[in-house]
Amino acid sequence: MKKNPTAKELLNELESRLSSGDYKDSVHQIKLMTTREMILEMISK
Repeated sequence: MKKNPTAKELLNELESRLSSGDYKDSVHQIKLMTTREMILEMISK
């Protein structure tokens, strides 16, 4: 991953990790999902 990814690149990385199950546990999964939702909310404004 790049040092300073764009919001879209970050979203793609989060989607990839969530779809492949690349997270430590269910708490980490929820954190990734929350981060994804917040980024989507911020860029949609």
